[in-house]
Amino acid sequence: MTNAIAVGRNSTTITQFILLEFYEFPKLTVVLFSIFLGIYLLTVSWNMGLITLIRMDSHLHTPMYFFLSNLSFLDICYVSTISPRMLSDFFKKHKFISFMGCTIQYFFLSSLGLTESCLLASMAYDRYAAICNPLLYTAIMSPKLCLQMVAGSCITGFFGSFIQQCALLQLHFCGPNIINHFFCDLPQMMILSCSDTFFLQVISSMLTVIFGLTSVLVIVISYGYIVATIWKITSAEGRSKAFNTCASHLMVVNLFYGSITFVYLWPSSDDSLSQNKFASIVYSVIIPMLNPLIYSLRNKEIKDALNRWKKRIFS
Repeated sequence: MTNAIAVGRNSTTITQFILLEFYEFPKLTVVLFSIFLGIYLLTVSWNMGLITLIRMDSHLHTPMYFFLSNLSFLDICYVSTISPRMLSDFFKKHKFISFMGCTIQYFFLSSLGLTESCLLASMAYDRYAAICNPLLYTAIMSPKLCLQMVAGSCITGFFGSFIQQCALLQLHFCGPNIINHFFCDLPQMMILSCSDTFFLQVISSMLTVIFGLTSVLVIVISYGYIVATIWKITSAEGRSKAFNTCASHLMVVNLFYGSITFVYLWPSSDDSLSQNKFASIVYSVIIPMLNPLIYSLRNKEIKDALNRWKKRIFS
């Protein structure tokens, strides 16, 4: 079914898209719905719990946990842009989404993704300041600078996505209108466009270079200095403690950039659509759920904060 309006004698404009979601597994609809509903509820509750713990425990009022609470907030926003609609469409025969709804969904996904990329770079710089300049750490990572880094990440992320959105809205869609995905993603939308997508591809490539490569470069340089500093520590206990403060962040960075690289930079083909869809699940649904666990399970300060609040509650 194609929903379109006529714009000329031999041309139509698509007003709605159809999201195929997981049409390959019609017998697993109930199972997949239950799994994604459980993941969404866990994601929101775990990230909200981590934000609450950081705000309520004075021992966690440090730059590292300020950035972590903002990362948790971004993850809640990111997964909430995708999951509620995906869950509501599971039992619908026709999974329609309007053209404007599709572009708005991608705008927020792109904005939050670019913001998270900048925030991960900020967190890497924070770890560099903490390990390489411990005596000046408080002075370097002042509350004002931390707030500016988070605000700058949000502003640049939304501004970059806005530029991309302006280019996307210039495209013309005349059919087909079927998107083989569970959310509106740029590669699938460009495939369906009847217009020349060269300008949008240029904009997307520029954003990839500016945000992706710049963030990765900041992270690599920061951890280069961190590794050099840790190598100079004589005691094994000191090395282990310094490494543990970075291990969680490194794990999150690898998961985030690894899955995104597979989806957006790996050569695409009809045979790889299912693989791309699986990789999209990883960075858009699974990673937001895992982030609070990764930071909590390997972090002694968060464990201590949890124990303190358990004692207060039960006492």
